[in-house]
Amino acid sequence: MKRLGVLLVIVALMISFAPTSIAGEKNVLADVRIRQAIAYAIDMDALVASLMEGKAVAANSLTPNGEWKVSGLNNYTYNPAKAKALLKAAGWNQSKVLDVVYYYGDQLTVDLMTAIQAYLGEVGIKMRFRKLEGDLASQLWTTPKDPVNGPSVVDWDLAYAAIAALTMHEYYNRFQGGAGSNSHTPAVPELDKLITATNATVDLDKQKAAFYKLQRYENEQLFNIPLYYQQVFIYESDRIDRKSIPYGNEQFAYDWRIIDWDIKPDANGKRTLYSNGGPIEFFETVFVNPGYYMPQKFLFDRLIVADENLTPKKGQLASKYSVSADGLSIEFVLRDGITWHDGVPITTEDVKFTVEYSAKVPQLNAVAANTYSCLQGYQAYIQGKAAEISGIVIDGNKITFNFEKLDPNALLTFSQWPPLPKHLLNNTDPLQAQRASYWQAPIGSGPFKLEKVSMNNYATFIRYKGYWDQGVGNIERIQLYPSSESDPNLVINTEAGLVDYAFSKTVSDVTAIEKMVHMNVHPVDIRYTRLFYVNKFPRK
Repeated sequence: MKRLGVLLVIVALMISFAPTSIAGEKNVLADVRIRQAIAYAIDMDALVASLMEGKAVAANSLTPNGEWKVSGLNNYTYNPAKAKALLKAAGWNQSKVLDVVYYYGDQLTVDLMTAIQAYLGEVGIKMRFRKLEGDLASQLWTTPKDPVNGPSVVDWDLAYAAIAALTMHEYYNRFQGGAGSNSHTPAVPELDKLITATNATVDLDKQKAAFYKLQRYENEQLFNIPLYYQQVFIYESDRIDRKSIPYGNEQFAYDWRIIDWDIKPDANGKRTLYSNGGPIEFFETVFVNPGYYMPQKFLFDRLIVADENLTPKKGQLASKYSVSADGLSIEFVLRDGITWHDGVPITTEDVKFTVEYSAKVPQLNAVAANTYSCLQGYQAYIQGKAAEISGIVIDGNKITFNFEKLDPNALLTFSQWPPLPKHLLNNTDPLQAQRASYWQAPIGSGPFKLEKVSMNNYATFIRYKGYWDQGVGNIERIQLYPSSESDPNLVINTEAGLVDYAFSKTVSDVTAIEKMVHMNVHPVDIRYTRLFYVNKFPRK
């Protein structure tokens, strides 16, 4: 990084006399060799090690490492000589200045842009960077009227941004020709065909095969330039024995089997797990972030459960499920004897009610909203022409969802959004879902039930004796202290012994907690990728 200091001075002088893009000129970034040269010019491994203190992973695809990523991709390892050769072959005009935009307000972003500016300057690419203000959506994602020829409506060459995805399709659908926010990538038949193939099936093995083909094309063509993967860091005290249960993306629901964990007694001889994420004014609903907050993880069960890779794998409230050959019908059979924490039986009426109620919640997460919108009769229901969604059919403890059009992520939706009790929410307004008194003391279906809550003070939960799967762990109680999505007191409370389990993505949290002798830190790859969007449309 010492070399960067010298380079920055040179780059600054070069840019101060360099012209920007000429109106109407062909966009040189449409040449794959230029995009590849940019990738080779940036030493992302060095930047991860220095600026990010090793708390990230250099990327070679939008897709993070794991079972959904094909092997053998080109890492574009730092190679300035190769970058220069590609630029020469492409006839790069060294008077051009790339206009790079970003919208983050942190110092790390400025430091990263400064370092990348120096790396590009070393191979003969001038770059200036600026922070966008105001209406970010229109400045970043306004699409051209002509998705093939443009011209570009946005005024930038590269946009530094992030994609945080629950589904794999959230990574790539945005690059399809004419997609709602595709301001950057002209329609290309081969790319569109590859993206379409990933959306054409609910069969997970076929989806993976389609994504593997798409990733190989992405890696060669670099229609985006992936930079690094941000990880989530799981913090566990030495009181916890997780029994080798795999770690997953803690921001969502997966088969973490907390009912199998053991914990050593605390100072009072109690087997209580301490954590953050307790309520401040209310318990967060499950409509937006279905598994982000601690209570959502153990208060509610889902119809089916996903593994640590967020791949749906087996029934939870459902004893079994099946998908039709065409993917347009999914059938769930509920377990016998399952009950809510107040002892009321969980029925298929609860499941049907939850989908119809959720469909009217304005803040419903886009993944779930898309699944429900694909159901037969959804439009008539939303428009008030029908009292129910006709595609949801109940037959005793069996419920079938019939779809008008295929949603490749339907199973994932049912692994994330839990059924809710109809008898407690039936007379509440979905347009103001969070205001329902239910979310002051929710009755759930999971392995732990609410014992006592003092808002903005603490909340305690105890084992639900009527739970269908008791597990083999010995945790008797969970106690949460209040915190919002970003917990400013995480380090302080962890040091004070008030945290046995928590997670965050903040580098400063990690560096502080990993120094504590009683804590263990586990980095986990998640679907969170930082990248450069590359504007390949002709500029006006």
